Amino acid sequence: MRLTVGRLPDLSSLAEHPPLTRRWAFAALTVALLAIAAIDRVTGAAPVQHLYYLPIIFAALRFGNVGGLVSAVAAIVLYHVANPHPLTLAYEESDFFQMGVFVAVGLVAAKLASDSRRLHGLASTDDLTGLHNLRSFEARLRSMIRSARKTKTGLAILVLDVDRLKSLNDTYGHIAGAEAVRTVGRILAEQLPPESAACRFGGDEFVIALRAGGKSEASRVAGELCRAVHAVAPVLAGIAFAAGTLSISVGVACRSFEETTALEVPAELDATGEALFRAADSALYVAKGGGRNRVSLA
Repeated sequence: MRLTVGRLPDLSSLAEHPPLTRRWAFAALTVALLAIAAIDRVTGAAPVQHLYYLPIIFAALRFGNVGGLVSAVAAIVLYHVANPHPLTLAYEESDFFQMGVFVAVGLVAAKLASDSRRLHGLASTDDLTGLHNLRSFEARLRSMIRSARKTKTGLAILVLDVDRLKSLNDTYGHIAGAEAVRTVGRILAEQLPPESAACRFGGDEFVIALRAGGKSEASRVAGELCRAVHAVAPVLAGIAFAAGTLSISVGVACRSFEETTALEVPAELDATGEALFRAADSALYVAKGGGRNRVSLA
């Protein structure tokens, strides 16, 4: 699905090639520290000793503050084992200064990594609901379509919106309307299966990508979402409302990939997602016209 403007990078391959597990990362870190210490013991050269910064930075990026500190302490120990002249001046740097730099590098790298993850999270989530934003959802949908084709399974797109939100805005104000949208987003996050992806792509409109075996399974999930929203008794703009105040209408479109034998190029993946989205969006209008608070299948 391509509703955003500009070129979207293909991030789906990242899901197929996950990063190093913690166990392998720890093994690589240990080997690197020991290798540097061995070379340091043989050469005693300052340039070699600066290589300790690399595993410290790696540990901070991979394991956070604790990893940065532990690897810095390990580097300090190995540095003095390889150069048995503690607390003396060497290469115009004091050992105390060297130890301080090891620790500082670990802490700074961990802080930068934490800030990077936080910014990435802010860039890929919707401010109001905490769900995916549209660009992040498109990348996730492309990955899900590619995976469904590879495993010959099904995929469903659900398009939904909040019923009669304009009336709520007009009567109680836009803060109440915004909190109604936030409430629906929270329910989606709580109710959807773990491997699904949801985003808010309009004021009160949501789109969901769901691994589903067929229309019956997708319809069941959509029905459960309708019932969950209708059952909640929300507090909007400080006003307590009765259960049944909120409701959603849902359009559902499904695609089976059992006949697929080859992977698609990114443009075709986007076209597949867009076709599913358009079908689900059309089904949503049928649900709205049929009385709202219901599910319609494309």
